[in-house]
Amino acid sequence: MVHSSASDVDGYLTEVPEERRAALRKVRQLCREELVGFDELMAYGMPAYERDGACEIAFASQKQYILFYLMRSDVREAFEERLAERDMGKGCLRFRKSESIDFDLLRDLLKATAIRPGKIC
Repeated sequence: MVHSSASDVDGYLTEVPEERRAALRKVRQLCREELVGFDELMAYGMPAYERDGACEIAFASQKQYILFYLMRSDVREAFEERLAERDMGKGCLRFRKSESIDFDLLRDLLKATAIRPGKIC
């Protein structure tokens, strides 16, 4: 799925390939648990989490990857060592397979994001 036209995250999750659905539901669960005070919405065709009108986290199922978008450069810098060996774009972590998702790392990134607002890249 390149771009979803789903109006909400539940709809988005029904569109993703079945083999990725459980992993993406877990990513969503982590976001909901750790991003207290954030609004969950669809932005740019993917689930996103914003605070005070600024999108800080998002995730997506693309053809080749599951993507976890971390729009906070300060959090990325704080986790530089743990992210060094990861497949990373400018603002996203890429996972080729559901089984390769490091949910502990994602939880830690979410906790760091939730502590306080920061600059969006």
